[in-house]
Amino acid sequence: MNNPLALIIDDEPDIRELLEITLGRMGIDTRATGDVAASKEILEKYRFDLCLTDMRLPDGNGIDLVEHINDHFPDLPVAVITAHGNMESAVQALKSGAFDFVSKPVDLKVLRKLVETALKLDIGQTTGKPTPSQDESSNILQGKSSAIKHIRKMIAKLARSQAPVYISGESGTGKELAARLIHDQGPRAEKPFVPVNCGAIPHELMESEFFGHKKGSFTGAVNDKLGLFQAADGGTLFLDEVADLPLHMQVKLLRAIQEKGVRPVGAQREVFVDARIISATHSNLSELVKKGEFRQDLFYRINVIELNIPPLRDRWEDIAILCDSILTRLSEQIDIEKPEIEEKAMQQLLNYHFPGNVRELENMLECALTLCDSNIIESMDLQIPNNPQQDTALPPNLSLEEHIEEVERALIIKALEETHWNRTAAAKKLGISFRALRYRLSKLDLDPK
Repeated sequence: MNNPLALIIDDEPDIRELLEITLGRMGIDTRATGDVAASKEILEKYRFDLCLTDMRLPDGNGIDLVEHINDHFPDLPVAVITAHGNMESAVQALKSGAFDFVSKPVDLKVLRKLVETALKLDIGQTTGKPTPSQDESSNILQGKSSAIKHIRKMIAKLARSQAPVYISGESGTGKELAARLIHDQGPRAEKPFVPVNCGAIPHELMESEFFGHKKGSFTGAVNDKLGLFQAADGGTLFLDEVADLPLHMQVKLLRAIQEKGVRPVGAQREVFVDARIISATHSNLSELVKKGEFRQDLFYRINVIELNIPPLRDRWEDIAILCDSILTRLSEQIDIEKPEIEEKAMQQLLNYHFPGNVRELENMLECALTLCDSNIIESMDLQIPNNPQQDTALPPNLSLEEHIEEVERALIIKALEETHWNRTAAAKKLGISFRALRYRLSKLDLDPK
């Protein structure tokens, strides 16, 4: 098997030599040029696995070369070498299609990581290696609409890049799933995917949670602890609801992303971390930037490429497909025959606004599966609200789903206790079928088996 082949483009002989020696020690053959014209010629002669190009060249710039390679050699990952601290150029390169970037003076550890990641991507491309298997029944990005086809195409493209991705969209549209698919289809698939809800971490613990801490650095720090960045090393860190980060953490997050390193609380030096950043929120970050509630420089850094997930009401053609997928998964979980949806009920679903999007559809079908007494889901089983925009008061700190589960749990336990845990008698007492009770017992972890 031949060694991988890399093209190095830099007009400084010392830099070219450093890169050739470094890659040579990694078992990678190299070809080197010093300008755009010579690079375009050599690209036609060899089949390269990786390209490293300086940003400034005598007869052009790295951005032009990135765009040329994307147009003529779309499977070739190209990384740009930028001047130290010039994040504007790095972001511009990523937006133009660069796989990644490395800053001068070149940190060889960072360079080696970049090269290893790029070659994993290339091996998967050239050998026909399949992407990690996904549970299609839970893939809420299924469908035939033009909107969802575009999203799937974008995800496949983004998986080949290391650029930070910002996923926007309403609650319940599937932003975390999109992030997981980007990770699973890329060269980091075998490394961790670490999701974190930024709004769920207490402000006083954020720095420790994100960056880790050293033993004795504060009261309660009885051991060294790795942070979320270190946990995602080599993989992907998904920052969900990034808009909820307080301003002081936004500053620290920006530095961690730009420097590709973190300093644990109580540590004296930074630790190199190689993690791809994908962020998401249902909030309008642009508006928050205007209000001064979100740092513009951080927004610019995480929003290199934006992926907008459309609401379910804009992809109504996908509803029937999603229903079939969701019901298949739910039925398999409790080993029952998958029910059908009557035509009238399906029409109601197609006409519904779905303010909660696919998550609301899942909850609705889960409830219907419980309520239907036959193998047909009817309109009454769906319990579609007459006015989806109507405000409803919920108990403090409980979501609607959690509140419903608490009520169901209490009623079911009461019926079981009164019937000495005779499930047939309990189902009759509750006015539901034995099949429906069996499902709820499994869902609420009340089934003694």
